[in-house]
Amino acid sequence: MGQRIHFVVDPQGWCCMGIIIFVWLYNTIFIPKVILFPHYEEGNISVVAVLCYYFCSLFCIASLFRASVADPGKLPENPKIPITERERWELCYKCNMMRPKRSHHCSRCGHCVRRMDHHCPWINNCVGEDNHWLFLQLCFYTQILSSYTLILDFCHYYYFLPLKKENWDVFVFRHELALLRISAFMGLIILSGISRLFYTQLIGIFTDTTSIEKMSNCCEDISRPRKPWQQTFSEVFGTHWKILWFIPFRQRQPLRVPYHFANHV
Repeated sequence: MGQRIHFVVDPQGWCCMGIIIFVWLYNTIFIPKVILFPHYEEGNISVVAVLCYYFCSLFCIASLFRASVADPGKLPENPKIPITERERWELCYKCNMMRPKRSHHCSRCGHCVRRMDHHCPWINNCVGEDNHWLFLQLCFYTQILSSYTLILDFCHYYYFLPLKKENWDVFVFRHELALLRISAFMGLIILSGISRLFYTQLIGIFTDTTSIEKMSNCCEDISRPRKPWQQTFSEVFGTHWKILWFIPFRQRQPLRVPYHFANHV
């Protein structure tokens, strides 16, 4: 199943996403230039450490772009409702269209989204049924990349041997302390914020509730049977293969679930 491109015209979202891309570019350019490559050349770290940093950086930016342009689950204008599922559909009073239960209308995007979790300005897109897995990957790899950057900043000053620099006239080495302090500051801010967000997302998947349902207290947790955590994660990521949950370079296939575990979508 091909994934449709979804683009939101929102200047605030463009600004937030631009900040994220700037932080990613900053650390992807200066951390290897100041820490990884010099210490690798002098034998303080192995090539595995360099490759791991670039792999984390690649998976992070890939998840960001895919989550920002992926269709979160926009409903078509004239959806075909199966006769057996009509009782699980309702009318949206904002766009005057029929939608499955647990769908919500996004005022920024201007349409209803299936199993909408929230609208995230940092990806300039809604987080819904079809791109929730990409948003989780973005949070996961952002935490890894931020933690890796902070560890490198710390080891550069307190663990690695001093560098035998022969090119002190280069800009990055003349301003090394300032560059790494900025990197550490951004890393701490992003890691603290994204860790809290990732935790709330995981709790939502474990309990099979969205952020909107938590805020509105409209979910039917009492009457709805609790699913195993493997089932809820498999539904979000579109596969039972756990190794594929960490790979952003694939297409998600919706899983068919038993009726008594149906999500009303």
